Amino acid sequence: MRRNPVVVAPYPFSATLRAIAENWWLMLLRGIAAVAFGILALIWPGTTLLTLLVLFGAYAIVDGLLALGAAFGRGRSSGSSWWLAIAGGLGIVAGLATFLWPGVTAILLLLFIGAWTLMRGLMEIAGAIQMRHETEDAWLLALDGVISVIFGVSVLVFPGAGALALIWIIAAYAIVSEGLLIMLSLRVRLHRSGRDGEISAASGKPA
Repeated sequence: MRRNPVVVAPYPFSATLRAIAENWWLMLLRGIAAVAFGILALIWPGTTLLTLLVLFGAYAIVDGLLALGAAFGRGRSSGSSWWLAIAGGLGIVAGLATFLWPGVTAILLLLFIGAWTLMRGLMEIAGAIQMRHETEDAWLLALDGVISVIFGVSVLVFPGAGALALIWIIAAYAIVSEGLLIMLSLRVRLHRSGRDGEISAASGKPA
């Protein structure tokens, strides 16, 4: 009796998770860039708040470009990564404002970055909710979003805090928040590798 061939989907992920899995390395780069920024902010001697905020703006541009790359790169699906695209666009706008806004003060720049971080956190929470039934690692993205929201609200409510305290808070936020992105990217990468192995085994092809 002839058996029908086993048909295996190329990726058992949903559109959202597949887009992230295909571009996991971009999310990893986002995390590495942020952690590097945080460490630099902590060890750079004589760092002023304005200097740190300009450096943060440069990081926001890089983060935004990488987020857009993950949203529209290989494996994308129409509308599946809208939250990532919005977060990336907001990051680029926030970063450019730090360089193109003439005469901007540290307080205004801080408020602008606080607003961007708040919106980014909300987008990440939305993305985690969208992914909650697709992977057990969605909590990492949700936690990153919650931390971003808390940081953004804190900056908006207390923009006049001491410069040294703000420098430490910004640096700590970058390291902790984006450290979660590094964890998420690596876990999604491992999850994808495991799925690829299952697909290869089911189809009789080497992994």
